[in-house]
Amino acid sequence: MPQLQLPMFPLGVTHITALLAFIKEEGNITYFNGSLPVFSHTEEDTQSFRMITAQFCVNGHTQQMEIVRAFGVTKISVKRSVKLYREEGARGFYKQKNRRGAAILTPTVIEQVQQLLSEHEEV
Repeated sequence: MPQLQLPMFPLGVTHITALLAFIKEEGNITYFNGSLPVFSHTEEDTQSFRMITAQFCVNGHTQQMEIVRAFGVTKISVKRSVKLYREEGARGFYKQKNRRGAAILTPTVIEQVQQLLSEHEEV
């Protein structure tokens, strides 16, 4: 019969659940499941933070409200992260954002604008 291992956390951790905790040290955040460190990232790395907390929620290690309480983030940000994780997985947090490029004035558009300005139309 397997032996039950009690969770033994390092000193100074903040608990998310009875089995899940994190600690901030020297600009890094490390997550523990019981006594084992499972993930680490820098404090400024919001993409990794959103990815790992969403992964904890999706895998059933914690509930969304426990993440909200432990880290002081908004409910909607956790919900969005969980939705992104379910739809695209971990890579969804690291892919390049689709952004609209700069407006390009084509020769046709420039001609139309010049014609309107010549007719004393205002911008």
